[in-house]
Amino acid sequence: MEIRFDGKKALVTGAGKGIGRDVAKTMYKCGAEVFALSRTQEDLDSLVQECPGIHPVQCDLADPEATKSAVESVGPIDLLVNNAGVTSLQPFLEVTLDAFEKVMNINVRAVMQVSQIVAKGMVERGTGGSIVNVSSLASKSALKEHTSYCTSKGALDIMSKVMALELGPHKIRVNTVNPTVVMTDMGQKVWGSDPAKSGPMLARIPLGKFVEVEDVVHAILFLLSDKAAMMTGTNLPVEGGFSAT
Repeated sequence: MEIRFDGKKALVTGAGKGIGRDVAKTMYKCGAEVFALSRTQEDLDSLVQECPGIHPVQCDLADPEATKSAVESVGPIDLLVNNAGVTSLQPFLEVTLDAFEKVMNINVRAVMQVSQIVAKGMVERGTGGSIVNVSSLASKSALKEHTSYCTSKGALDIMSKVMALELGPHKIRVNTVNPTVVMTDMGQKVWGSDPAKSGPMLARIPLGKFVEVEDVVHAILFLLSDKAAMMTGTNLPVEGGFSAT
């Protein structure tokens, strides 16, 4: 099953590292004109060295005004991947307002704002489009010290369903991917290097391994594509069977 995005313009947030970076590169290889947004210019520079046709967009999504300016500057978008996200690990009784607000600001507010700008253009053009929000299994399963993160991803899931409900009549599909631990560089550092931490989690995954970046990338591309033409409002788990245990 070949997936192509020829003639489509795509915006990927959090494209400097990890999942977002691989999504941007793969979409480019599939024919899309890709705009890669990241707050880190060095990451964008190295990405463009790998894929010279990708358009870099430097922006800190924590700043609403900068977000508005950056997203409006790329013009009409057909395919949107809201991948940028942050976390803050604190026991519930020690969660600070600053940390909670930072996580909600990036993981929820920025997704809403970016999607509003992009979707308004889709509605005005009448051509429809597809949006994929990168959520997490943490929206479904509580994790210790993840109050802010779990809350933000739960909010993202239900916001995505409301988006699907309201944007569907305009031929705009909205879905999420919900992976468990992903073996990005950060995932390797936090989980892969600590058997005491990874062991209990792996024991709950029937396939016996964590998610690779390409597993999430493939799920995102499928949801973006016409192969998923009747899928909207879906939370697609990418977690090796974790939910079955």
